[in-house]
Amino acid sequence: MLRAEHLVKGFDGLSVLRDITLSVNQGETVAIIGRSGSGKSTLLRCLNNLEKAEGGTIEIDGQPLVKDGVYAPEKELRRLCLKMGYVFQNFNLFPHMSVLRNLTEAQCCVLKRNKEKARAYARALLKKVGLSDKESAYPFQLSGGQQQRVAIARALALDPEILCFDEPTSALDPELTQEVLAVIRGLAVEGRTMIVVTHEMSFAREVADRVVYMAEGVIVAEGAPEEVFNDPRVKAFTRTE
Repeated sequence: MLRAEHLVKGFDGLSVLRDITLSVNQGETVAIIGRSGSGKSTLLRCLNNLEKAEGGTIEIDGQPLVKDGVYAPEKELRRLCLKMGYVFQNFNLFPHMSVLRNLTEAQCCVLKRNKEKARAYARALLKKVGLSDKESAYPFQLSGGQQQRVAIARALALDPEILCFDEPTSALDPELTQEVLAVIRGLAVEGRTMIVVTHEMSFAREVADRVVYMAEGVIVAEGAPEEVFNDPRVKAFTRTE
């Protein structure tokens, strides 16, 4: 479903991604773990075209987003990027919009859904994430966990084929973290295709079909959770977390 080959990315002369190759299959949950600065979030942002790779290839459903460092035309980029949803660690909700409008705005503007269908779908998604009673609230009236659940619902509203999470619980305290992880677990049970950059090791062990461990811009270990977490290099990492 998604394939990246030989991705390279740097900032100000510092190499952040060094020859990364990764694939994600339909219905698979892939957890990406590693120390801060290992390149996890940069990889996710490159896959979503939020950062430009300097070299390599990214394909979605066999169609190139970028090939050997050359990007597809803008119209094709937009079409391919709509296949991927992105949940930020700091929620990134529109503060001046109600919860319901946060979920309907892109449906109407990007997918051209009429308002009635957009609202009905938004309400169904709010029910899914346990926030049916918050549709009229504004982000500042919500807890961090509630804001992140709204952000997940907003990403789902555009019907992405692949859902990406960038440290979705890093800004939350432990109790609110569990609220958000419960929603992501439910999506995994549904068979959603997901890439989750996370520092929650127990979540990665329990939910991921495959775990990717990154260090210094390269993939060091990759495989089933039990295999990766038994790797001596990963054991050394988890002991220090």
